Amino acid sequence: MDTVILLRYGEIHLKGLNRPFFEGCLVDNIKASLNDIGPVTVKNGRGRFFVTCPQERAEEAMGRLSRVFGLISLSPAIVCERDMAAIEKQAVALVGKRLERAGGKTFRMSCRRADKQFPMDSMEMNRHLGGVILDAYPELSVDLSNADIDLHVEVREQVYLYTETIQGAGGMPVGSGGKAMLMLSGGIDSPVAGWMMAKRGLSIEGVHFHSFPYTSERAKEKVYELCRHLTPWCGSIRLHVAPFTEIQESIYQQCPHEELVLIMRRFMMQIAQRTAETNGAGALVTGESVGQVASQTLESLTVTNDVARMPVFRPLIGLDKVEIMDIARRIDTYETSIQPYEDCCTIFTPKHPLTRPNLDRILRSEKKLDIEGLVGRAMEGIEVVEFTR
Repeated sequence: MDTVILLRYGEIHLKGLNRPFFEGCLVDNIKASLNDIGPVTVKNGRGRFFVTCPQERAEEAMGRLSRVFGLISLSPAIVCERDMAAIEKQAVALVGKRLERAGGKTFRMSCRRADKQFPMDSMEMNRHLGGVILDAYPELSVDLSNADIDLHVEVREQVYLYTETIQGAGGMPVGSGGKAMLMLSGGIDSPVAGWMMAKRGLSIEGVHFHSFPYTSERAKEKVYELCRHLTPWCGSIRLHVAPFTEIQESIYQQCPHEELVLIMRRFMMQIAQRTAETNGAGALVTGESVGQVASQTLESLTVTNDVARMPVFRPLIGLDKVEIMDIARRIDTYETSIQPYEDCCTIFTPKHPLTRPNLDRILRSEKKLDIEGLVGRAMEGIEVVEFTR
């Protein structure tokens, strides 16, 4: 026996003539999230989608669907024909199952007649079915503001009944807004930044900078694990792992130590940008937040941005660390991010990094470096790892 899951979307309703494009992206993402669940169908129902899947995997399917950006909520539903006797029977049975599972003393009816050809309007159905429920369960009473059981009935080409509403991820369908390249470290911030931009409809690829032997294979595996945690939300992710040891050693040997972090960030931005251009991404994404570290002051961000030729999105820019950590816990990246494996941003760190850098001074220091050669060799050494749902 199959289960029907009713799916609701939000912002897509506002897209006018472009709405079919966004609906198509959302349907593709729904199907991708359920690709190994078994026989699954997805049907469009005028402001709703209806997923049919095997009953034994319905809980798993709903867990996956709750992470699909673009969906604001979902409900497991009972389906019956447009016959009032059948509706009454299913309503009584559904309330009975809910009472057995969770108990309750109050209920309310929430009927919606999407098909205006049905003889009863919404208010008439509320009154009629409310009376049927009270006859079947006289111990219940009606509470319109804070009911223990909220019985929904939607009349469409068929009738859908449900008592449970599960919150969705919200946002826009991944891929509907283009592609961005996420500068992914092993820390707390950058995975959250990638998640936030995926929520706004961007598909995400990642670039990670690895400084072997200063950073270990365990540090790289930590980043792989972060990608695995992001894929249920963001879909498939291609991670570009760029060798960064030569660049960091060159900066350390030839530039003032207080400038190390800034010059390093400028190299990262250039490599990420070339990787983005090569792979069809139109923007960069970083986990920077104003004032969090020395490289994230207004002056430092200005110096870093100087090498950028494309938009740089910083979705965490106004969040504090506690807010970022709360999101990381919600999306299940926090415990991985705090594992004590070093990343390239924590090595060669100066005791007193510049917080108010001067761009001309940074440019003079960079003249000592073979920028084009260093960036070119890093690009040639990139390894690509793919992660799927």
